[in-house]
Amino acid sequence: MLFGRVVPIPAIRVPVRQALRVIIDTIRACHVTISVMPSPRHDALINLFADRPQLAVEILRDFMGVDLPDTLLRVEKTSFNTRPSDDIEPDLVIALGPPQSPPVHAIIVEIQQDKTKDPRQFARYAAALWLMLGCDVSVLVICPDRKVAAHYAQPIESGLTGYRLRPWVLGPDEIPAIVDPQEAAAHIDLAAMSVMVHGRERKVVEAFTAALADVTDEHSPDYYEYAYSMSVPEIRRLMEEIMKSASTRWPVYSPFAREHFGRGKVEGMVEGKAEEAARSVLLVLAARGLEVPDDARARINACADLAQLETWVTRAATAQTIQDLFNEAGG
Repeated sequence: MLFGRVVPIPAIRVPVRQALRVIIDTIRACHVTISVMPSPRHDALINLFADRPQLAVEILRDFMGVDLPDTLLRVEKTSFNTRPSDDIEPDLVIALGPPQSPPVHAIIVEIQQDKTKDPRQFARYAAALWLMLGCDVSVLVICPDRKVAAHYAQPIESGLTGYRLRPWVLGPDEIPAIVDPQEAAAHIDLAAMSVMVHGRERKVVEAFTAALADVTDEHSPDYYEYAYSMSVPEIRRLMEEIMKSASTRWPVYSPFAREHFGRGKVEGMVEGKAEEAARSVLLVLAARGLEVPDDARARINACADLAQLETWVTRAATAQTIQDLFNEAGG
């Protein structure tokens, strides 16, 4: 069963929505929040699903057999306001349904890398979202760690009779090792997750990097950075090695590539400024009618020291001879 239904309790005789508010208050009273700064992997996974919400639908429908409506998708706000001054926020909410219409289904995407979150919080999220949108809700939990995936894969007893939530958990065993570049290009977001889990296998990283050259998705430049951020240092080093040895110019979005690209960019900017400054020196000398010998011209054009070139530009305005430009006092 995708989402546990609420069974009315005759002895209590309260509306279903009121009963769900009871569970929300109960879980709030029992739950202890542990404040943890999001990790690069957490953020990268969230961005992966936010960039293409269809990925969550494909995982639920194709990997887990969930019967979902075939309709348009949109990303919803993640603040569930259940009462004044009390917001609860899952990682990502995806609504299925045409724009400007009530959704027909909703998916909550949660990234869990450890066991610190009380599973009942997922039941709280689902209940609150059901109250807000009035449609069925699936909870998809992405767990890069196998033990964490097993921990959250268990049905959740909410504490309210009849309300039991079964989250759908995608662990490392459910993420395929994609070694075919064409398959990686067709599912580049899933290929990035494959690198995260199976990246120690060189063919997985090679397929992913080869696929980047063929992907035309508007977010394709981000996928390398996502895969890099989600991976452990050992896999990052392999990605760097393959990127450096590849004949194709891959997107330079990882911290490693950004460092090397940035260094080259800065060097290029400095070189361009030096060329312009050298040209200014020669223009001033020419305007004043001073003849510049070939050896002096070569010395000016070869200079890459911007400070020195600025000094020469200043001297060129008053120099009587070329020797004055290079006199000992000015270096």
